[in-house]
Amino acid sequence: MTTELSPDTPAGLVERARQDYQELAGRGLSLDLTRGKPAPEQLDLSTDLLSLPGGRYTSADGTDVRNYGGLQGLPELREIFAGLLQVPAGQLLAAGNSSLELMHDCLVHALLGVLPGAASRWADQERIAFLCPVPGYDRHFALCERFGIEMIPVPMTDEGPDMEIVERLVAEDPAVKGIWCVPKYSNPTGVSYSDATVARLAAMPTAAPDFRIFWDNAYAAHHLTDDPVEIADLLAACADAGNPDRAFVFGSTSKITAAGAGVAFFGSSPANVTWLLGHNAKRSIGPDKVNQLRHVMFLRDADGVRAHMERQRALLQPKFEAVGRILAKELGGTGLATWTTPKGGYFVTLEVPDGCAKEVVRRAAEAGIVLTPAGATHPYGDDPRDAVIRIAPSYPGLAELEQAIEGLAVCVRLVGHERQAA
Repeated sequence: MTTELSPDTPAGLVERARQDYQELAGRGLSLDLTRGKPAPEQLDLSTDLLSLPGGRYTSADGTDVRNYGGLQGLPELREIFAGLLQVPAGQLLAAGNSSLELMHDCLVHALLGVLPGAASRWADQERIAFLCPVPGYDRHFALCERFGIEMIPVPMTDEGPDMEIVERLVAEDPAVKGIWCVPKYSNPTGVSYSDATVARLAAMPTAAPDFRIFWDNAYAAHHLTDDPVEIADLLAACADAGNPDRAFVFGSTSKITAAGAGVAFFGSSPANVTWLLGHNAKRSIGPDKVNQLRHVMFLRDADGVRAHMERQRALLQPKFEAVGRILAKELGGTGLATWTTPKGGYFVTLEVPDGCAKEVVRRAAEAGIVLTPAGATHPYGDDPRDAVIRIAPSYPGLAELEQAIEGLAVCVRLVGHERQAA
């Protein structure tokens, strides 16, 4: 005689989840949610860039953009982004296409040169460490690993990194030379730093006189709601606190115009700008000013950037809403997951029961849904709780995204219910 399992018992929940997973695996899906890439439709919004600058080859001050020179970048482009990045145009550099390259170069120059305020090169010191708010951005962590910089995890709160821990660590350890920050719509949690957090970062005593905040403002204009978040001006706060050289501000147009052919920015104190320009002069004869002029003509001004980003939002917002809607329908009330509802940026963070994230990602991959590896949100790829999964909704089409999130929910239920029943 066969006994039918009650669907509400642990065994029944496992059986239902296994049936759903078997059906999912049989669909032959091939879906990728690994990286926050703009979708083709988003890139299409900047198609006109490809026909620019047309027959024009001079900037506003008459500079021939086809020639060498101009390490600071075009003044008119720096004016457009000065307000958005909260850096005076005179302290802002417009460079190549990647802010990650600028972060890499700043680390290299700090290791091999001498930062303003430093007594020696970082390479000559026994130990160098960075604070890493977690969950965080895997490419920041990869840079530290590349250069042998020790990473010290710091928990994120709803207002940014846990400042009590940050203040204690930077005050007691002169080897702590920096902190990674994605201050607005953080990758991957979507958290924006509070005014109090910014003020404390700017004013906190540090044992290292050459301590730097790597302020990766990657999502400065990337809003998803009618209520855009504004963050405090870190550079001004550092100057007011008597620490003018503390902040390195980074940004780019990578998720604004063409991700592979944008413009990156570096902003800081006059001393830090002079320091970086001095080193850059030995590695480059100047940035791609033709591309910079192309961006000036296409975006026109700061209002042009905001209008363009509203068109981006129109494409992105339905995808983020779909993620939230499906997760709520499939996982709400199960106790198996929590997730973020970001007001901007490019990611949703899904938290599953401790010890389950790697298995969820593995099961999803076997069913044809590829996710960012579990642990990528933490230094050395090690999430001690094995609980955090980063979702990148931007690239797939809406129908594909919905399939992927529904499938991911099946995997969460399968792994979660099997763990509960064990």
